[in-house]
Amino acid sequence: MTILLAGLIVISTSGPAWAAQLDTTLNPNNAESPFKMSYLKTVFIEYPNGGDLFDALGGTQWKTAGTADATNPGVQRLMMELNKGIQADGSQARVSDLNVLYEFQLTGRNLQTSIDYRVILEVTITDYIITEDSQKKLVDLGWRGLTTTSSIVIDGVEINIPLDVLKTEEPILYNTFVDTEAENVLSRELINAHFIVEQPLTNWHFLFDPTGINADANTFGLDDSIQGFVVSSWTMGESSIREGRQVERVFEAEVMADELYIVRSVQSTDTANLSSIGFGALDILDGVEIIGVTPTPPEDYMTTSTGDFPVMIIYGMAGLAAVAGIGFFFISSRSMKNAATTQQGIDPNNLVGYQTSASSGGYQTNRGEAQLKSDTDYAQTRSVYEESAEVTPQETTPQETVPEPTSTDNGTKMINVVLQVENIDPQVGEDWANEIVNVYADMEVSGIQTTNTSISFQAGLSGMNDTTPDDIELKINEYITMNEAFIVQNISCN
Repeated sequence: MTILLAGLIVISTSGPAWAAQLDTTLNPNNAESPFKMSYLKTVFIEYPNGGDLFDALGGTQWKTAGTADATNPGVQRLMMELNKGIQADGSQARVSDLNVLYEFQLTGRNLQTSIDYRVILEVTITDYIITEDSQKKLVDLGWRGLTTTSSIVIDGVEINIPLDVLKTEEPILYNTFVDTEAENVLSRELINAHFIVEQPLTNWHFLFDPTGINADANTFGLDDSIQGFVVSSWTMGESSIREGRQVERVFEAEVMADELYIVRSVQSTDTANLSSIGFGALDILDGVEIIGVTPTPPEDYMTTSTGDFPVMIIYGMAGLAAVAGIGFFFISSRSMKNAATTQQGIDPNNLVGYQTSASSGGYQTNRGEAQLKSDTDYAQTRSVYEESAEVTPQETTPQETVPEPTSTDNGTKMINVVLQVENIDPQVGEDWANEIVNVYADMEVSGIQTTNTSISFQAGLSGMNDTTPDDIELKINEYITMNEAFIVQNISCN
């Protein structure tokens, strides 16, 4: 069992995760269907000791954005490369139309610079119907991993290779990182959705919506394309043993130029929402995943969000759990009764009743109460509850006084934050704390004090008087992940 669990953990943590997001609804009744694919990546450039990059980038901001359609030569080249990749994956489908939106934004700060890359493809896919008859249609789904490793230039802007973007937009960065380890980090293509096609659809979550086949569906204002049909949906992106552990993909390199620079590329996990009008049954044809689509599901078909898992099995498992719970309480009750071999509690023979609570006129508001006849055998007849209540007093240790949280004039509740760190320059620690408000516009920071081994300050969420220490600790942990200027040994928020 241990070996099996270890194997599952290894398998679930070994899969790659690319920053691609797919969103589409296929209509097997049409010759073509539109969909959208987004690619996201962020590059961090850290300069902990300052240097030429700090002088050039600190406080710098710029953004390059644009759009292009299929008449653009760069977009035509991208369509050709995407269709080559689709064909290499074994699919017969092809991209017939394409619009491209791109946006690259650089933000320079005191400790690091971030560059956000985003490319959105609005695609029209065609030739995805393999065959059809009077009962069903076979739909090709092997096209969903749109990827190219080639350089794609649109209107003079490179949109696929991050390093080449810097060549035209920020030459000082390009000249610093070319022919170094950072070049490998920055040369990884942005347009890469391989993981979406490599993740088998049997691992995706499956649901279908039967609204379209209801007798009064036309009263719901449904789109004509789904009236008389169910809608099947597959989603992926959950981190689990079933799908694999989905984590951000991080590449990092150090560059020694005039000073030490750290380049880190971060890509989010893949997500996908794929829907098809009609009920889709998964299958594989010549190594390519397909679905057989019918207007309605098979008779008496039941499914859950985890795929083809019968509902009756879930009910059965719930029933077994209920039986097991009843059995547990029954056995526990018998065991407790069998364990008692002597008198428990107070013997009724040792009790005597008397009247209490007489009101005016002699009326008794209570019938009476009971008390022991004598105290001679109280030790043998006292309640077991009194025994459990007898606790040996424990010495208390004076607690260290913790400053109470304060509030600013605008009502912001400030939380005391103390970080224990490895040996650092106090000025670096102060700059690090001051940078928090530049990263989080909704935070306030005051009272910064730093030493070689600690950083303390007060932090709060602007205008909020119900902020908890957990809220601030979550923000600080997230900030430490993005801005690793030193090693943090402990965080205390109160």
